[in-house]
Amino acid sequence: MSQTNITWIESTIVEDEVYMTIVELSHAASTPEELIMDWVSEGVLSPAGSSPQDWRFSGDSLKRAKTAARLTRDFEINTSGLALALDLMDQISQLRAELLRLSGPV
Repeated sequence: MSQTNITWIESTIVEDEVYMTIVELSHAASTPEELIMDWVSEGVLSPAGSSPQDWRFSGDSLKRAKTAARLTRDFEINTSGLALALDLMDQISQLRAELLRLSGPV
């Protein structure tokens, strides 16, 4: 008799026009609010608003927060190193997109 393996994939679709509070982002990224505040102070996340009560995070912030949480958990990267790692990942992504644009259709 053959075995059937089931793989579950969890994802969240969030549009850029949707904005979340720090509480919503914390819940969606499974990350404590205090850590999100540290990330904002180090430039890892850039919310709109002047204080934590007024902060609003975009859909891109959710993706970045989930990546930050994974890097922090898996590699024990501190907040300063996290900001650098995410900036380098962004640069790599931009360079790949530019390379695809310049190389044209394959």
